[in-house]
Amino acid sequence: MAIKVYKPTTPGRRNMSGYSFDEITKKRPEKSLLSKKNRKAGRNNQGKITVRHQGGGHKKLYRIVDFKMRDKVGIPAKVVAIEYDPNRTAYIMLVTYADGEKRYHLAPEGIEVGTEIITKEKCKAKKGNRMALKNVPPGYSIFNVELKLGRGGQIIRSAGSKGKVVAVEGEFAQVELPSGEVRLINKDCMATIGVVSNAEHQNIKIGKAGRNRWKGKRPSVRGKVMNPNDHPHGGGEGLQSIGLKNPKTPWGMPALGFKTRKRKYSDKLIVKNRRLKKKK
Repeated sequence: MAIKVYKPTTPGRRNMSGYSFDEITKKRPEKSLLSKKNRKAGRNNQGKITVRHQGGGHKKLYRIVDFKMRDKVGIPAKVVAIEYDPNRTAYIMLVTYADGEKRYHLAPEGIEVGTEIITKEKCKAKKGNRMALKNVPPGYSIFNVELKLGRGGQIIRSAGSKGKVVAVEGEFAQVELPSGEVRLINKDCMATIGVVSNAEHQNIKIGKAGRNRWKGKRPSVRGKVMNPNDHPHGGGEGLQSIGLKNPKTPWGMPALGFKTRKRKYSDKLIVKNRRLKKKK
């Protein structure tokens, strides 16, 4: 997919870029696969902000994407359209199954309208097909991978991301994630062959602050310019240092290098840590 670069007609347009939408084949979403999306602006049921920097943005309807595909095992489907989804970085594809039902799936890079796909424990390793990890040929790119059997794809779902099966031993398959981490996943868990579409997403230049507001992202304010009751870095007359030996988060926890990860049951499933990724 190509990136569209705008002419510098205004200061905001200078250095701005966006999607060309060359791969998109359908503008209007499928009505039967839409649902209302309530905006919470980062607030909980008491109205208190629990996630900062959220609020506003354009109205969106949620596209119901099927990440499981467990109830369609063995039923072939045909790709009807490639669509834009405002709720995620990747494109989605509208497929029609042989029994007549329509569903949305994550679109792999380069898939075309008319392509036939299938979900099966063992099938041909081609783009868009979904199969068990134990049957994926080593080295093949995969995405939308299950972490727990039957729960549906939970990892490797963002634009341009991919993983690969390194080896299968005993009950587990060793899967290399986009971060470089190698992790053990049940070999019966399902994964889709291919790379997630819209790989050029990372090259988009926002161009102006207002565009982030359209996306529902509010400004990030430095703790140094706040008052002492709002942030540990706040207070002081004029341009002063933070007044601390080490920087802290707004909630008083040490920042920069302080390990916050507690022991998790999943630690034993990590074969190679992502921080040990070899530098190219």
